[in-house]
Amino acid sequence: MKTEIYAAFASFLMVAVLGISTIPMLTRLKFGQTVRVDGPKRHLKKMGTPTMGGIMFIPVIAVSTLAFSDRSHAVLMAIFSMIAFSLIGFIDDFIKIKKRRSLGLRANHKLLLQLLISAALAYFAAGIYPRTTAVLVPGFSKGIDLGMMYLPFTMFVILGTVNSVNLTDGLDGLVSGVTTVVSFFYTLISILQNNFSLAVFGAAISGSCLGFLVYNRHPAKVFMGDTGSLGLGGALAAMAVLTGTQIYLAIFGVIFVIETFSVIIQVVFFKLTGKRIFRMSPIHHHFELLGWSENKVVLTFWAFTLIAGILGMALFNLSD
Repeated sequence: MKTEIYAAFASFLMVAVLGISTIPMLTRLKFGQTVRVDGPKRHLKKMGTPTMGGIMFIPVIAVSTLAFSDRSHAVLMAIFSMIAFSLIGFIDDFIKIKKRRSLGLRANHKLLLQLLISAALAYFAAGIYPRTTAVLVPGFSKGIDLGMMYLPFTMFVILGTVNSVNLTDGLDGLVSGVTTVVSFFYTLISILQNNFSLAVFGAAISGSCLGFLVYNRHPAKVFMGDTGSLGLGGALAAMAVLTGTQIYLAIFGVIFVIETFSVIIQVVFFKLTGKRIFRMSPIHHHFELLGWSENKVVLTFWAFTLIAGILGMALFNLSD
């Protein structure tokens, strides 16, 4: 456990120190956030806040993991997943900034790139590590062998995770805090499975996100952008796949699930009836428009994630 603590602390420290120079650099380069004009009016003051802050912590997670782990094939694949998805986000952010618009990469181009990375990770998990097509089911001691359905199921989980984390990134510190909690529980699961390289990876994620919160808490001095949110989504998805806990991810990351379904429900209901269920989606904006402060929404979602994580760990222990 000492190694994981060292990795978390080193990651926290590096990100906290990097922010001192990185944020002014992003400001000088005019890498400012473009805010949705149809969003909550209080968000308009965030226009121009430096974004693409993922460049502060994605490299740190990789470096810290390589420094403190045994660099197993599994952890190298996890790092690949994180960096690959982060690069898609970086391109997306860059286009948004240069063209001064809220949309970056074309949706079909982004989806194609995400599919390729998801397929690579799913194939690695099934064919190389750990050579199984089984997934663990909460509360049961035996997993379910999905056979030929493993690849499409796992790709669906990866794509869903990456894009749901991206959707959740809408309030100061929301994704940073939620990911800190989720990755902490995945660190515990990795330790229980004696997968210490992945445990170091999870600890590095938690430490880096806490370091980023130094600057990303309300009022945020920097946003992570798609560079950060897609990278974190890729990292969490990799941990779920490589520990065989794809289904558990829906528990640990229940906030990501809720945020995604709020968008789906809103769109479908509006198309069917011409009316909206939520004042705005994703659902964190709905609570804002109900009068909740940004901090109240974020802290509530953090707490909900912690409770869900405890429940997930209880179910995992029952499965042993």
